[in-house]
Amino acid sequence: MPSATRKTTGTPVVRRLVAAAAALGSCLALAGPAGSAGAASTVPVPTVFFGDSYTANYGIAPLNHEDSPQVFCFQAKENYPAVATRRLADKGVTLDVQSDVSCGGALVRHFWEKQELPFNLGEVPPQQDALKPDTQLVMGSLGGNTVGFNRILKQCSAKLRGNEGVLLPGTPVDEDVPAATCGEFFTSGDGKQWLDRQFEEVGWELEELLDRIGYFSPDAKRVLVGYPRLVPADTAKCRTAAPGQTELPFADIPQDALPVLDQIQKRLDDVMKKAVADAEGGADFVDLYGHTGGNTACDGADRGIGGLLEPSLVKLGDTTLPWYLHPNEKGRDIQATQVADKVKAILGR
Repeated sequence: MPSATRKTTGTPVVRRLVAAAAALGSCLALAGPAGSAGAASTVPVPTVFFGDSYTANYGIAPLNHEDSPQVFCFQAKENYPAVATRRLADKGVTLDVQSDVSCGGALVRHFWEKQELPFNLGEVPPQQDALKPDTQLVMGSLGGNTVGFNRILKQCSAKLRGNEGVLLPGTPVDEDVPAATCGEFFTSGDGKQWLDRQFEEVGWELEELLDRIGYFSPDAKRVLVGYPRLVPADTAKCRTAAPGQTELPFADIPQDALPVLDQIQKRLDDVMKKAVADAEGGADFVDLYGHTGGNTACDGADRGIGGLLEPSLVKLGDTTLPWYLHPNEKGRDIQATQVADKVKAILGR
């Protein structure tokens, strides 16, 4: 992250405020009436979901906010927060969902800054605005867009640089470098330096995000949800189209670049884990990468990820949008299962 950005976010100040808020919360808890802990297990848990297109579950229809420009957040009515909430209710854990502010295209900084919607259709407020003093659970995924995964995909795919990628925001990292050499590009020279800077920014900003949750909702359990695995360990599986599809799962992305994409995703996973481990006051992580190795984009009928140019369930006018490597309904259900299990564990119910 550029130093100027670090100064404006004020992380040290937020940390001090978090510590004070946590201390106050502890005092209030100790002063509570006898038996309140037992009663708490039967009441709904005020919850806020935040995140990007992987929380919104881009590609799954129908969409929320259909009569508003906010429809271009591409938030599915049946995204994993909605599905996980129902599954938890079936297990006797009730979430009082105060808000789901997940929005496709969100960067980590959109947790505290407004986000511009596509096509100049307006903006959505900072996601942290949904937090309340009584919020007890805050969870979601951010980081992939800040790393620049859309730009990485465009660096690796000539098709995405053309008309087939016009609806995927962003430009290649260096359009003068051929897509066919993107594996080498991201492992040496300017491409590696760019990637290192992106990951540094993600680390700082995730730390800021967790601090801000602690400040605005001092009693909340904080949960970062990782990203499902896209590329399998055996990339030879990616040479075969999924049933009913004509495009390969990663379209024209070079075969030798697929392990590089996997390394980038694993690195993001590790950065998220570190942010959680370093968070003052504690936080939790949902390891989707570790639970989806058999449901990648290249796993045929078992795939939980829609192929790069595979038609999704969402249309824009008469145009069916591609999945762009987002979870399909099977993948969404895996997300929901892992999230529900984590919530049940951390609430101790």
